[in-house]
Amino acid sequence: MANHTAALLATVDADKATLDRARPLPAHTVASLREKLMLEWTYHSNAIEGNTLTLRETKVVLEGITVGGKSLREHFEATNHRDAILYVEAIVAKHEALTEWQVRNLHALVLKSIDADQAGRYRQENVVIAGASTMPPDFMHLPAEMAGLMHWYDDAGATHPIERAAELHTRFVKIHPFVDGNGRTGRLLLNFELLKMGYPPAIIRKEDRLAYYDALDTACVSGDFSEITSLVAVSVQRSLDLYLEVLGLRK
Repeated sequence: MANHTAALLATVDADKATLDRARPLPAHTVASLREKLMLEWTYHSNAIEGNTLTLRETKVVLEGITVGGKSLREHFEATNHRDAILYVEAIVAKHEALTEWQVRNLHALVLKSIDADQAGRYRQENVVIAGASTMPPDFMHLPAEMAGLMHWYDDAGATHPIERAAELHTRFVKIHPFVDGNGRTGRLLLNFELLKMGYPPAIIRKEDRLAYYDALDTACVSGDFSEITSLVAVSVQRSLDLYLEVLGLRK
């Protein structure tokens, strides 16, 4: 691991320890922080994929109001993503181990009412990813590839949680098991792993889209996960900073 990445992880862990020492946190503060991060996670994850709802419009849609001039699909992408986050939180709360079944359930939520035929179903055709240097595996190999991902995950417990989350995300995106919705599902998996280990979510911002794609591409081509791990660590740090500032714990 690069020295820069190791330093980032050490800073994140020091701040997480500060936050952990303050637990239990005030209930209303936690609820408002969760709502803010859920909104930002939904907005940015969808915006990375081309959804044109603004942050404020996303908030309104999540409150059940229709925004004029925006497609039905964009509305569903917002509410579906929120429902998928709730599912991630439920898995974490029940201490359930990650399985392929849950991955498919997550994807089914992401594409609910958008593409019923493909929701939760591994692709039955081959695809290419625009701008990527690697080719996703042949659809015939997807069952073996996904089984391999779960096998890797079961053995990855010794690595730092942020490294493990970044690598899980990258390996999933490289397999690209679904026709659509892989990015959103991959970022939900990333944060499943972080939330499970007591970290706040990593919100990869729309503005960081290019750096994010470059880091993913580097990892997929070379097997070097330091860039994507650093990007995830910086994203976690932003969420931690928010917690520490609101709670008055920022030194």
